[in-house]
Amino acid sequence: MKPKDAAISIRPFSPADQAQAQRLILEGMKEHWGYVDPDRNPDLNDIAVNYPEGSFIVAARGRELVGTGALVTENLETARIVRMSVAKDHRRSGIGTSLLRHLCGLAIAAGCRRIVLETTSSWSDAVAFYQEMGFRVSHAEEGNTHFVLDLQL
Repeated sequence: MKPKDAAISIRPFSPADQAQAQRLILEGMKEHWGYVDPDRNPDLNDIAVNYPEGSFIVAARGRELVGTGALVTENLETARIVRMSVAKDHRRSGIGTSLLRHLCGLAIAAGCRRIVLETTSSWSDAVAFYQEMGFRVSHAEEGNTHFVLDLQL
C-alpha cells in the first residue's frame, strides 16, 4: 500500500505534532502568497498553548500530517474555524471535507448554533470548497471572503 493510499485519521493535536503542523500551515501560506512572515503567525509557535485542548485537530496518514484545522469559540452561539490547511499533494482527496465535518461536529457538541470562517478571496478553490460544503458568503472585506454556516442542533 502506498502512503497516499493509507487511511486518514482525524485526531486532536498533540504537542508531538507541533513541527509538522506549523510547517504544513506555513507552507500552504507560502504557496499562496509567495512568502510568509512568521512574526504574523505567533499562534503557531506553540499550538498546544494557544488553542484549547481538543480544539485543534490534525489529519494524519500514518505518521505524516496532511491536514489541520481548529475551532475557536467566539461566544455562546458562534465558533470560528481557523488554520484549515491540507498539504498540497493531498488536496482533492476528501481530507478537507473530513476536517471540516469534524470541526462542525465539535461546534455542535459545544452547543454552537453557527460557524464562521474567512479565506482570502483570491483563493478560488477554497471559496468554492466552503460554498460546496454549505457555507454562505456573509460579506467580503479587505481581500477576504467571510462565510457563515447555521448549524442544525
